[in-house]
Amino acid sequence: MSIDYSERIPNNVNLADDRRLQRALENWQPRFADWWMEMGPAGFQTGDVYLRTAVDVGQEGWAHFDHVKMPDYRWGIFLSEPEPDRTIGFGDLLGEPVWQEVPGEFRSDLRRLIVVQGDTEPASVEQQRLLGQTAPSLYDLRNLFQVNVEEGRHLWAMVYLLHGYFGRDGRDEADAMLERRSGDADHPRILGAFNEQTPDWLSFYMFTYFTDRDGKYQLGALRESAFDPLSRTCDFMLKEEAHHMFVGASGVGRVVQRTAELMNEHDTDDVAPFGGVNLDTLQRYINFHYSVSLDLFGSERSTNAANYFAAGLKGRFDERRYGDDHVLMDTEDSYVSVVDGALQAQAMTARALVNQELRSEYSNDCAKGVRRWNRVLADAGIDRELQLPHDGFHRAVGAFSGHHLTPDGRLVDEADWVAGKDQWLPSDAERAHVGSLMQGQFEPGRMAGWIAPPARGINTKPVDYEYVRL
Repeated sequence: MSIDYSERIPNNVNLADDRRLQRALENWQPRFADWWMEMGPAGFQTGDVYLRTAVDVGQEGWAHFDHVKMPDYRWGIFLSEPEPDRTIGFGDLLGEPVWQEVPGEFRSDLRRLIVVQGDTEPASVEQQRLLGQTAPSLYDLRNLFQVNVEEGRHLWAMVYLLHGYFGRDGRDEADAMLERRSGDADHPRILGAFNEQTPDWLSFYMFTYFTDRDGKYQLGALRESAFDPLSRTCDFMLKEEAHHMFVGASGVGRVVQRTAELMNEHDTDDVAPFGGVNLDTLQRYINFHYSVSLDLFGSERSTNAANYFAAGLKGRFDERRYGDDHVLMDTEDSYVSVVDGALQAQAMTARALVNQELRSEYSNDCAKGVRRWNRVLADAGIDRELQLPHDGFHRAVGAFSGHHLTPDGRLVDEADWVAGKDQWLPSDAERAHVGSLMQGQFEPGRMAGWIAPPARGINTKPVDYEYVRL
């Protein structure tokens, strides 16, 4: 399905055939533009950036690369190709035809799911708006901006659904997403992780690796939805989201590589005096971002998640992979919680533990990247390994909230937690050191001293290509 770029709002949903919807979205468009200029990347709106733009929703050949100013980027509404005769793949309505309109009984729940997902997209742009000023290279600067414009387009994707299928309530929700602000005390973003600061590039790489990976699994669960326009929207968003996770995985890997080089060059574990990031610091950043991202999945035991599954609104990631009945009424699973001061497994119907299943898939995926980073250390002859903390570490949501667990899964009291916190999470001094390394490098091919160059450039271009023309 090719995308029509002749329209004021590029789309592949025949927007011109629905004049009411077209006018409503054209009315929302300048509000989005105002938000982008106020809260989008600060200081780079006039630069030409080597960006990819979607031109087709097929698996191959869907992107066009060229220099463009970010305010001129053609945001739009792109849905994947429809699957003929698609049926509901899970829950109580298994096997029935998918919906092209919103059933009245599920209207409120579907709107909430779309709003929560949609709210994360502008939030991450707001969190990252100042990062361009301290970019370690033009290559990285371009990748940041590519992530930003695609998060903006993902907002458009959710706004289209709200305007197109939820009437006045949907339009109000779309407006509200431009009114909330990340970290604002009075009008914060909906999810806690999207009110955290992203003050430096190490945080950015961790965010795109861990938090954007949560987005992958949330979008994957919504891709299974019986509401077909939502499913097709999320399917195409996932194609774009893959690059965001690559930025995180390769970014952290390049920091690990540079740290290993400095350790070997200076024969020390402490590379901070030589302008590097210590492995202990990297571990504490992993601990923080992984634990905060785990909270985004919600409680392990969730009535809402069970109801969404039953209704066909939100499934498991790649539902077809599962060899069960996809109904989960007679299937049992278990989750771990704190009972009488000890970790114990609790039996529950699998339907009530859909959030936990999604989180488990996510954790296994996260572990793959950590293993790749450890291979970098091994190849450098360094006998150290990074690792994910225990799933109960530093949790504010779910079975472990209200309890203190160490990264290796030991329950501790408040006093021990306070005493050990700086061993497990980034300290103020560590964050200050990382911040001191953030000095922008804007010459083609130049790289900040705390990160290794990438293995290759973008779209066959060399690493020293002028990805951003300042």
